[in-house]
Amino acid sequence: MAFDFHRINDDFAVAPQLSADDMQAVAEAGFKSVIINRPDGEGGANQPASDDVMNAAKTAGLHVVYQPVVSGQMTVDNVETFAGLLQSMPQPILAYCRTGTRCANLYYAATEA
Repeated sequence: MAFDFHRINDDFAVAPQLSADDMQAVAEAGFKSVIINRPDGEGGANQPASDDVMNAAKTAGLHVVYQPVVSGQMTVDNVETFAGLLQSMPQPILAYCRTGTRCANLYYAATEA
């Protein structure tokens, strides 16, 4: 199963909402870790639950962390936590939210010099 993603660099990429069914394809694409930045329930009842995605990610051999960040309300703590994940998780890392933009903004905020 193919999934949509945008590579920022060799170590990091972002994606729009993913599901448990996507996790094997994420692993097959060479990613080692997944960061879930979309809060559960943000998209209503049809949004895949982070627990389901996390279980499928682990089954696919991926490291996975749920770090919910409210759209339009990124905080310094969010950025610092994200920066720590970028340093500690096996690379390459794929982060996802509703569209991928929130994850990209977190990445740029966490890595700016």
